[in-house]
Amino acid sequence: MSHRSGQAGRRLLLGLAALLLGVVLLGVAVSRSDDRHGPIAPNTVVSPIEPETPAAAPPPKRRRVPRRYARPVRIEIPAIGVRAPVIRLGLNPDRSLEVPKDFGATGWWTGGPRPGDAGPAVIVGHVDSYTGPAVFYRIGDLGPGDPIAVVGADGRRARFTVTGKQQFPKDHFPTERVYGRTAGPALRLITCSGTFDHSSGHYLDNTVVFARGR
Repeated sequence: MSHRSGQAGRRLLLGLAALLLGVVLLGVAVSRSDDRHGPIAPNTVVSPIEPETPAAAPPPKRRRVPRRYARPVRIEIPAIGVRAPVIRLGLNPDRSLEVPKDFGATGWWTGGPRPGDAGPAVIVGHVDSYTGPAVFYRIGDLGPGDPIAVVGADGRRARFTVTGKQQFPKDHFPTERVYGRTAGPALRLITCSGTFDHSSGHYLDNTVVFARGR
């Protein structure tokens, strides 16, 4: 090989090396430019099988609203032979509870729950009259476990079970215990009892029968 041809070959090799170096540098520059915009996303692989559609969520359960009981029209207490009408009662002007004028009838206090609804329903009745026993004359014979039914105007029955009874002086009547809130349906039967005060014409105590719904 001549000297001239050797020099030409070296120049050719140097030129190719410079060209390759330029290509490499250009690639690095492009790579760095791409890095500034984040990594290139890989190819997306599409599956030929459609993904399963998630099961639809069950519809929310509707909250069951308890059906209200109709106004009471009759009370039945088999243990003491009572089957009597129930009338509506309110309050007297002095805020005391009214009482039935008929000694054979009972009265439901309309300011409280209806028998069968949540809370303590209150039904009152006389223990006696000027001529003899009245509707709740034998109320003191009731004991735990005795059943009571209160029939509504629609014929539906609210059923209760006696849990106990207690006698209270009228001037120390436990209002909160008798009329206070309860977790479920409850019933209170109230009548007069104790010593009869001839000067006032009234008994000095009240007997309260406590019953819970069933």
